Amino acid sequence: TRSLLAAVPRLDTPLAPLTPSVSPAPGGPASPVLEVTGLRRTFGRGRERTVALDGVDLTVAAGESLGIVGGSGSGKTTLGRLLVRLDRPTSGEVRYDGTEIGALSERALRPRRRELQMVFQDPVASLNPRRSIGESIADPLRAAGHRDERLIRRRVGEALERVGLDPDRHGSHPHEFSGGQRQRVGIARALVAGPRVVVCDEPVSALDVTTQAQIVALLRQLRRELGLTLVFIAHDLAVVRQISDRVAVMRQGRIVEHGPVEQVYGAPRDPYTRELLAAVPSPDPRLARARRTRREEAVGDRS
Repeated sequence: TRSLLAAVPRLDTPLAPLTPSVSPAPGGPASPVLEVTGLRRTFGRGRERTVALDGVDLTVAAGESLGIVGGSGSGKTTLGRLLVRLDRPTSGEVRYDGTEIGALSERALRPRRRELQMVFQDPVASLNPRRSIGESIADPLRAAGHRDERLIRRRVGEALERVGLDPDRHGSHPHEFSGGQRQRVGIARALVAGPRVVVCDEPVSALDVTTQAQIVALLRQLRRELGLTLVFIAHDLAVVRQISDRVAVMRQGRIVEHGPVEQVYGAPRDPYTRELLAAVPSPDPRLARARRTRREEAVGDRS
């Protein structure tokens, strides 16, 4: 039977089925679960200083899927890491469910850690080859203080089943899986603790087109069934369009355009957005010619 993942309880509380954490009010929009204000992140000092983020403002509504797109060095990965507090901002605020988490100590942040999870770009680098996948998936549970091995084993099996993998492969190692399967393991690890928000950092960029489509379909399904809030980071606009409600376009550490997917893709305002869209490959020769024209216009607007 297919069981639902459960939200990680207190150690003295019985397990309960996971239900969507936040539901939109009838007839109204969902409340923000993440709010970013004036976010800035720099690395290095003096002349060696690099500005990764430069005054980013952003909100993510509970239950929505926000796509963040941009070229290499645009700051999108840095933003994703700040959203789940894997890094601290130089200045500005990151508020999760109304609480500013950017400056919290690790001790104060610990109760919220399980609710903010990340799926990394490279499943090979994010999995220890010497440990079984079951041990890696269990890490968030152990970090939350769970020591009941039967509970941990059961929860890991549920997570594997949820992402389409055989729970009996709990003891297998990363090298025994394909690239797409390893990414499913990474998703299972993000899910096992019952998160509210999952940030996916280029989760399909290393996969072939067919496997990309499968992983995107899985993430859509998980979002629908578990009530997740997704932040999907990618450089591929075609992939982002398949999974996002809204999209934010980043360039040089700033958001240059954001809005509903239909608006940004159908009538982009910023020349950089038009340039990115024009570069998306198309099998239709007429559409390809139209995109080349838009690309040339975008270059002209920026010159």
